[in-house]
Amino acid sequence: MTRIYRGFLPGPRMVLAALIVLSTASFLSAEPLPEWTAKIRTDHPRLFFNADTWPAVRERALSAERQWYDATKRQVDRLAKELEKVERPEPRELGPEAAWSAFVFLMTDDMRYLDLAKKCLDTSLRFYDECFEQKKTVNWYSTSRVHATMAWDWIYNHLSEEERRDTMSRLVTAVDRVLKARPSIYRENMSGYNTGFYGVRNSQWFIGCTAFGTGIETERVNEWLVWGHDENLKMLAHRKIACGEAGGGASPTLGYIFGAYPWAEQNYFYTWLSSTGENIAPDWPHSAWLSRYVIWNWIDAKPAPMEFGYGDTPHTSNLLPIGQLYTHMANIRHLYGQTLPEAASLARYVQDRLPSQGYSRSWFIYPFLLANLEKSPPAASPADMPSAFYFEPMGQVFMRSGTGPGDTYCLFTCGGILSQHRHYDALNFVIYHGGHLALDSGTRYLEFDNGQHLANYFAQTVAHNCVVIHQPGEPPARYWGGTVEGNHGGQHRQLGSVLKAMEVHDDYVYVAGDATPCYQHGPVKREGRPDLAEKCDLATRQLVFVKPNHFVVFDRVAATDPSYRKEWLLHTAHEPAIEGKTFQADHRDGRLFCRTVFPTDAVLQKVGGPGKEFWAAGKNWDILDRGLRPENKAMMGQWRVEVAPGAARKDDYFLHVIQVGDQQLAQMVDVQPIEDGTSLGVRITCAGQPVTITFATTGDLRMEMKNAAH
Repeated sequence: MTRIYRGFLPGPRMVLAALIVLSTASFLSAEPLPEWTAKIRTDHPRLFFNADTWPAVRERALSAERQWYDATKRQVDRLAKELEKVERPEPRELGPEAAWSAFVFLMTDDMRYLDLAKKCLDTSLRFYDECFEQKKTVNWYSTSRVHATMAWDWIYNHLSEEERRDTMSRLVTAVDRVLKARPSIYRENMSGYNTGFYGVRNSQWFIGCTAFGTGIETERVNEWLVWGHDENLKMLAHRKIACGEAGGGASPTLGYIFGAYPWAEQNYFYTWLSSTGENIAPDWPHSAWLSRYVIWNWIDAKPAPMEFGYGDTPHTSNLLPIGQLYTHMANIRHLYGQTLPEAASLARYVQDRLPSQGYSRSWFIYPFLLANLEKSPPAASPADMPSAFYFEPMGQVFMRSGTGPGDTYCLFTCGGILSQHRHYDALNFVIYHGGHLALDSGTRYLEFDNGQHLANYFAQTVAHNCVVIHQPGEPPARYWGGTVEGNHGGQHRQLGSVLKAMEVHDDYVYVAGDATPCYQHGPVKREGRPDLAEKCDLATRQLVFVKPNHFVVFDRVAATDPSYRKEWLLHTAHEPAIEGKTFQADHRDGRLFCRTVFPTDAVLQKVGGPGKEFWAAGKNWDILDRGLRPENKAMMGQWRVEVAPGAARKDDYFLHVIQVGDQQLAQMVDVQPIEDGTSLGVRITCAGQPVTITFATTGDLRMEMKNAAH
């Protein structure tokens, strides 16, 4: 049986009319249109699929993705029943529903779904107008408005000329006046190419692409088409640099790059292909290596994988944000299965490990586009990966003893080029073994209510496992969310640290970093007070991970004034127990012991508990608690141990040995200090083998390790 795909195959008159409109639009434009605009198809649909690709999209919806299509149709049918007797629904956000209905109409040719798509479009447009009149945001994301644009594009051939013009003009006006609103509408996301690029400005590409050449709102449509094209290419170039050769994203905070950030790339790849016929995804391979970055951030835990909690992660659970990952990995397999099979294999591996094996409905159209999914290579196990990996632009070194639930995982922060959602945390480390044993503390929970906590504690160095240097009167290190009122001896620059060394061996990993520039704030002029000089001459950290469960951490710290107090910090989920120079802390199934070896006159003090959970700069930056459970609060790290020299000195050396294990670990291994005048070190027993580790106290960041197989 032959099926007629109504309105998809343009006849000669339609093509001629479109070419005339295109020519007229170009003539009316204030500036000549770039040559690439001639590549845009003159027929509809153009967004995500076209007349040529529709048969394959439809076939996939009826075969490989039949279950997904049936679920979509059920949602549309429920909405149709709800609105059946409502001629003009109250204004509400129905952009996605408009696209779902339009798609089901194309699948069935049932006019009821066409009428529903029109009703959803009108309802949404009235909602956009209402939001603007009330100076309220439509949504933080552009998703609703883009889906409304998709719906218009997909039913274009079934609209009268008046309907086309009226609907698109209303949509253009709705977006345009939000873009031009002064002051800007509160919480209307204006993110650009160097952030998530999923706010209202992102709508311009989709509107420009599908309305181009129609003679509707020509000036703005042409402007938006060119701007959207250029901005998307800027985004891809920025993210290519951010990811480097290894992988990553435009922010090291996982909620962003495992969530909405990839949408912008994937949507541009798909719509450029559908509107021009050109597949540009292989030109941007960085997008495929998100799969590798997922694997290194993945902490195997039950019932769901966890993460380290880096950057602006809320810290209420530290569960890996996996809601969009199945879909992101499917897109990688489809787009790169032939050109980057290794990345596609890792994407399949991630999919297979996810507790929930289902697509995200944020962009329901993706599953129907994955024509190459089954052609992608099988899953590849990362078992042959090294025990450490450095994502250089992200400024992160990941270390692990294995990939199972009983293994040890560590993240060391150094280097990087991204400040987006990054804290003042250079040389910080996070350790996981059965629980978060050395963790990032603080939270962005209820960020609009807890903005002062976010800015004054969460993002500051004091909330991380770093060294602080207290200079009286030093300026604040500013951060979003609130007004920073003081500085608890922290860093002043998010960027500037340098990874000086990294060695990966069978039995240990060694890293060394210099964060001296991060502590330097430059001259500060204060009325009635002399300028503040720099407070730090040197801040370095060397970390040795002796697999599977030991860490040796050595810090050289030099203050410009001996009176500037220094403190070495380690944050714990629950109250630590200090005995002499050793402390113990537990979380979930894990246990940590930490021994201060140097300075020999060190004083250990625990800070935290009721009224001091988030103590910094002379006060507790408490949070508004709306139903947080004890475990949520534990993940925010309400305790820390401060290790301070017993006397004021310009130069200090901190050397610590950390041992992690499960709750059966009764005591720490014997630790013997080594001091020979030019180096400091320790002798310990790891996995039954004696190990000696020494560090030079001056000059290059040298480390020597003996009695272990290299």
